[in-house]
Amino acid sequence: MTVLTIMLNHNPPPPASKDFAIGVIGAGFIVRDIQLVAYQNAGYRVVAIASNNAGEAAEVAQTRGVPKCYATVEELLEDPEIQVIDVAVPPHVQRSVINQILQHKNIRAIHAQKPLAMNYAEAAAIVEACAKAGVKLGVNQNMRYDQSVRALKTLLERGDLGDPVFGTIEMRAIPHWQSWMADYGKVTLLVMSIHHLDTFRYWFGNPESVYASARTDPRTSIPHRDGVVSYILEYADGLRAAAWDDVWAGPAREGGGSDLYIKWRVEGTDGLAEGTIGWPSYPNRQPSTIRYASKKNLGAWMEPQWNEVWFPDAFAGTMGSLLAELANGTEPLISGADNLHTMALVDACYRSIEEHRPVNLDEFTSLNNREAVHEARTN
Repeated sequence: MTVLTIMLNHNPPPPASKDFAIGVIGAGFIVRDIQLVAYQNAGYRVVAIASNNAGEAAEVAQTRGVPKCYATVEELLEDPEIQVIDVAVPPHVQRSVINQILQHKNIRAIHAQKPLAMNYAEAAAIVEACAKAGVKLGVNQNMRYDQSVRALKTLLERGDLGDPVFGTIEMRAIPHWQSWMADYGKVTLLVMSIHHLDTFRYWFGNPESVYASARTDPRTSIPHRDGVVSYILEYADGLRAAAWDDVWAGPAREGGGSDLYIKWRVEGTDGLAEGTIGWPSYPNRQPSTIRYASKKNLGAWMEPQWNEVWFPDAFAGTMGSLLAELANGTEPLISGADNLHTMALVDACYRSIEEHRPVNLDEFTSLNNREAVHEARTN
């Protein structure tokens, strides 16, 4: 690893303590092949697993060396050793699972999957319930820990690019839609674009408004309104951030050519940075990339490289953040409260598509939305 790469902080520092006992709820692909692999590599203590599919949980426990496998979620939650729960369930059931977790006083922190809920109001109810119970809530917005995403964040904080002027993310990739999405009526914005919306927030902060446009995806058979989507985030200082999330990407699976990728670019008053995300090559290990030039280095192009990849290595970062903040007594870097702004952006995109207009975030986060949030809390 070069000194240049180290200075870009492409990997987060390890948590001060790895001694917290973790219990996992869920045993699907993301747990089996990504999260548990990342946790094991990072040295985290996963002590138990449970799922509504007991056979699947037993197979994952055996494959990944998890010491205890419980027949039910309730049995896992009653284990007095467990302090942290990793929740890996679909968003439409995540709230009920978290409410169940909050009934157990031994649990000090929850690591929840993204999307945190089906909409902003439900997410706000989850955040409030965790705060009331005194349980820390972190959200697995793992793209923030992609190595090139973190490296760009370092450049922005350091001022190498000056004031950001324009940022873009372009995705041409074909996701694997989960069967539990069939009744949602939405796919790309809720499951894929949420990564990019959260990444823009990580890089630039919260925008004032967003304008979104969408069409259905010819390949996706489940009912949806948001297949191929594009959106523009508008910031008060003039910055614009835009994304094209193309889940069609041409007839790559229907006999045509294939050219799948994710790339990003950020232009500032003092420099330019661009990069790629290695995820479309999974399960092959393809590191993400960055190259940048700045007035600070006389316009010379810098191209640091690393061996780590988003899937699975970045997943140690989100859990590591929660463990670090649990040890320090502070809020997780990707807390539930912070993630509400990302959920608001997702909802704003759907409203923009429906009403064909820019939508301000405060339509969801302001006091004017209190009635909808109250309804979600009480249902």
